[in-house]
Amino acid sequence: MKSFEDQPQVSLYDRLRNSVLLKLAFIGILILVLLIPTVWIQNLITERAGRQNEVIREVAASWSDSQQVKGPTLLIPYRYYSQVKDTSKKANGQLSIHLLPDVLHIKANVQSSVLHRGIFNVIVYNSKLNIAGSFSPPDLRKLNIDPNLVMYDKARLVLGMTDLKGLKNAAVITVGDTAQNAEPVFDSDAGISDGIQVPVKAQTINSGHIPFSVVLDIKGSQKLSFMQLSQNTDVEVTGDWPHPSFEGRYLPDERTVDAKGFSAVWKMAFNRILPRQWATDATLINDDKTIEQTSFGVKLLQPVDQYQQTMRTSKYGVLIIILTFVSLFLTELIRQQRVHVFNYVLIGAAMVVYYTLLLSFSEQIGYNLAYLVASIATIGLISFFLASILKNKGAATLFAFILTVIYGFIYIIVRLEDYALMVGSIALFIIVAMLMYFSHKINWDKRDSVN
Repeated sequence: MKSFEDQPQVSLYDRLRNSVLLKLAFIGILILVLLIPTVWIQNLITERAGRQNEVIREVAASWSDSQQVKGPTLLIPYRYYSQVKDTSKKANGQLSIHLLPDVLHIKANVQSSVLHRGIFNVIVYNSKLNIAGSFSPPDLRKLNIDPNLVMYDKARLVLGMTDLKGLKNAAVITVGDTAQNAEPVFDSDAGISDGIQVPVKAQTINSGHIPFSVVLDIKGSQKLSFMQLSQNTDVEVTGDWPHPSFEGRYLPDERTVDAKGFSAVWKMAFNRILPRQWATDATLINDDKTIEQTSFGVKLLQPVDQYQQTMRTSKYGVLIIILTFVSLFLTELIRQQRVHVFNYVLIGAAMVVYYTLLLSFSEQIGYNLAYLVASIATIGLISFFLASILKNKGAATLFAFILTVIYGFIYIIVRLEDYALMVGSIALFIIVAMLMYFSHKINWDKRDSVN
């Protein structure tokens, strides 16, 4: 029987080098360290998405911005007198009565196209709008205005637009039986910063019914919207873009979307937030709160936002690294083959570089194909690396299968919207159960070191 002195002595260095607990501690620290480049990559994704938005703004500045049609409104100036302090004299000035239409009908056809600026795409459109409706004359008693002070001969109809640069040709506005080419709005009394206008005859206003129609041929980028300012409004928008998003305070009552395009119909009655007429605040229509509470329309979306999906994928980076390292560590214990800590560092670096591959390729070939290319490249690299380390193709093949399942699982979660949390929770539960199953086969009391 050998004495204690005859037993082979293990140095402190060897015991530390082969310690399971020390290895686990190192893996944990490595995972925390890898959080740093993961955050850098997320910042890079944000920067690239910001560059895309910058390109969209540059193209919009050259082409035309998103268009919002405001109104129309009927403006009728009137004189007013106010008492000057400390004198018996009166000062006079001019204000305007603002009238909103009783009925408003809008038909718009949107023809889209895609402009390319480097690797970025910007959706723009041309649209023809037919706007028609009618006003009622002002009720001067409710406004407490003397009829003798109203200047009907200076009345005008004003229609607001976000970007007059998008007006392709002279807009024709018909009020009553008079058709005229519109002119830009130059003054602030209209309450609309950008727009077009035509004068309105006094006899048209005094006739008791004020019909109007507007023909617009405009261009814009990404979005076309309107404001609910009429007592009865119906808007019909058709287009050839297959990926519309209906936005704003009001959703369409009817909609159809297919590969050939879309159509949408809004019908609104008695739900406008502004009064039919007022004479105090000239900026009421252009107020941010009013715009927010009355706006609705359609936005032409990119079919796939690669930056948003890449960002969502990168947020699962830590989970992928943890699952990969745990799987590799269990492979060490079960097969009793040691993987050096430096090899863990290299594998972690490969999983971090995966996201730069995904980002760069998604800008060129789209997210789905980029995910496939980056995943195959990363799984192949790690698998061949492990095959050379473990000298076992079967173990490397099994690990490649595990990585494929992990990356496939992440792809499914990213693609899901409403069920992402539920599917992810169930999958994580299954993964934890599998790890518990395989770990119970290991005799941790006897495995105080990794061979």
